[in-house]
Amino acid sequence: MQIEMLSRPAGTVAKVTLGKGEVLTAEKGAMLAMSQNLVVETTSQKKGGKGGLMSMLKSMLRWFSGESFFINHFTSNGEGEEIYVGPPLIGDVVHHKNTGGTLIIQGTSWMASSADIEVSTMMQKLTAGFFGGDGLFWVKCTGNGDILLNSFGAIYEVDVKDTYTVDTGHIVAYEDTLQFKVGQASKSLIGSILGGEGLVAKFSGSGKLYCQTHNPPSFGGALGPNLKPVQR
Repeated sequence: MQIEMLSRPAGTVAKVTLGKGEVLTAEKGAMLAMSQNLVVETTSQKKGGKGGLMSMLKSMLRWFSGESFFINHFTSNGEGEEIYVGPPLIGDVVHHKNTGGTLIIQGTSWMASSADIEVSTMMQKLTAGFFGGDGLFWVKCTGNGDILLNSFGAIYEVDVKDTYTVDTGHIVAYEDTLQFKVGQASKSLIGSILGGEGLVAKFSGSGKLYCQTHNPPSFGGALGPNLKPVQR
C-alpha cells in the first residue's frame, strides 16, 4: 500500500495505491474516486471480524463517538489500483504508521486504515469526556499498519518527551504511551475563562500527539452570530 497526500494542508486528499488483495477500510462517505478493479463491501464491523452482540455494541459505540455506524472496505483485484479519500470538512489529512501500539483518536478524526488495524471505540474518563471538548467516546486503532487521520484546519505533530499542554478542542489523536488530565489554562479559573482559553489537556509521558489548528465548535461560534435567519 502506497499513500500520497495531495493539496495540503487546506484541502487535503489522500491517494492510496493498493496491491492485489490489499484492503483499505474507510469511514462512510470518505471515498472521492476510485479505479474500476476495486470491490466495495459495507459492514458494521472490521472485515472478516466476528459478529454477534459484542460486535453490534462496538458498532453502536462508534456511532455515539461521532463516526458512522457503517464502514466501507475497498479490496483491490489488481495491482496498482487507486482510491482517493478525503475528509467532510475543509482541512488536513495525515498518514500515521502504526507499529504495534495503540493510537487514540478523537471521535470524528479517524478516516481510513489498512486491514491489519483493529478499529474499536473506547470511553474516556467522565471528567475528560464531559470537559475535554470531544465527547465521551473516542476511536482506538491497534496493530501494525497504516492510519489516515483528518482534521478541521491543518494538523501538526508533536513528539512529547515529558509534558505538553493543548486546548481540548484541538486534539486529533495521541499514542497510548501518553496520558492527559483536563485542567485550567492558568492558575485562576476566572483568568482562564476571561482569557478565552478555558480548559486544556495536560499531557505527560513520551509519545506522538497530533493537534489541529482549528475546531468546528469555535468556528461555529464565530460564524453563527453573522448568519441571518432564513426568511420563509
